[in-house]
Amino acid sequence: VAADPGAWPDRSVLVTDHQQAGRGRAGRTWTTPQGAALTFSVLLRPGVRLERFGWVPLLAGVAVVRALADLGVTASVKWPNDVLVSAPDGTALAGWGVQRKVAGVLSELVTTPTGPGVVVGIGVNVSQTADELPVPSATSLRLVGEGQAGRTAGDELAAGDVDRTSLLASLMSHLVHLDDAWRAGDAAVTALCVAACGTIGSAVQVELPGGGHVEGVASGLSAEGALELVDVEGRTVTVLAGDVHHLRPAPGAPEGHGAGSAP
Repeated sequence: VAADPGAWPDRSVLVTDHQQAGRGRAGRTWTTPQGAALTFSVLLRPGVRLERFGWVPLLAGVAVVRALADLGVTASVKWPNDVLVSAPDGTALAGWGVQRKVAGVLSELVTTPTGPGVVVGIGVNVSQTADELPVPSATSLRLVGEGQAGRTAGDELAAGDVDRTSLLASLMSHLVHLDDAWRAGDAAVTALCVAACGTIGSAVQVELPGGGHVEGVASGLSAEGALELVDVEGRTVTVLAGDVHHLRPAPGAPEGHGAGSAP
């Protein structure tokens, strides 16, 4: 994009059939079997202040949540870049509870002569079997469907019949709608991000870039999309970046949000 910005207009999309050396957070790699996942990148040139770019991965996460809802799957966003669903078999996993990762988002700022943009990489596990997933904390739409077999949507998911092209179209439709409203400054969009974020209300430990960590109860999102938490001394701490581990729900918060990080 930086080398030839004119060739990549706003909302350009690049789709791949599988990943052999996909990049995740903190230099992690990410692979997917051929034809088993929806993996793509989209370039956004929002034309807003750089301080607002922190909302982009959250917008993408909400778009995934909404696209999965169209398939009958309930999901939530783990700040800032994971999408979680309930474990198909309902069992708890150490450090995760009953939540499993079904999709991930990675955003990367790019600077070009025509202005800044952000490349958003999105990956959704679609038809992988348990043996094809890299870690026990991951799941796929197929496995989710097997856990709800008997429902119309569940039968489709369990059979691995989710059409990745249709899922891409649905996800991009939701993302464009959210992005349009966000660029226009619609406060309802940020409210949607807060509502979809399962991290809020949970006790968390955040591993900070460069080392160290902070613990507290996630209380909300800042005006820039950063995570706000109240630490053990009652101080509000704003976290701009880091790997979030859900320790346990706060008193009165919903049960079931687990821990984890991006691929």
